[in-house]
Order: sequence, then C-alpha cells, then structure tokens
Amino acid sequence: MNLDVFVMSGYGPYVWSAFIFTFFVCLVLFLRTRKTLKKLETEFKEEVKDLSNEQLEVLKDKKVAQAILTSQQKVH
Repeated sequence: MNLDVFVMSGYGPYVWSAFIFTFFVCLVLFLRTRKTLKKLETEFKEEVKDLSNEQLEVLKDKKVAQAILTSQQKVH
C-alpha cells in the first residue's frame, strides 16, 4: 500500500485533521437538525388531533402537511 496517499507530502496531518473536524461538525449539525425535525413533526401531529373535520380536509390538500402526516403514520 502506498503510504504517500495518507502522508500527502507532509500535508497529511493537516488535511486529515481538517477532514475529520469538518465531518464531525456536519454530523453534529445533521443530528441536531434531525432531532428538531422529529420534535416539530410530533408537535404538528398533536396539533392536528385538535382540528375540526373541516380544517382536516383543508390540511390534507397541503403538500407539506400531507408529507408530515404520511411520515408519522410510517413511524407509528
């Protein structure tokens, strides 16, 4: 195996540390965003339970609401 791929003419430690740092930051951002999205979806589902039938019919025509309701049904 050619070690120069990892060493990169002496710049390897800088490149790999930057890559690991960037990957970690992106992973944390992804996980926090996912957690927030799940929380908001759950709150939305709870609010939908309190709506009247007329409001539910209007809500079913909305693409975003329909996607959230569908995703919640798949989870449960």
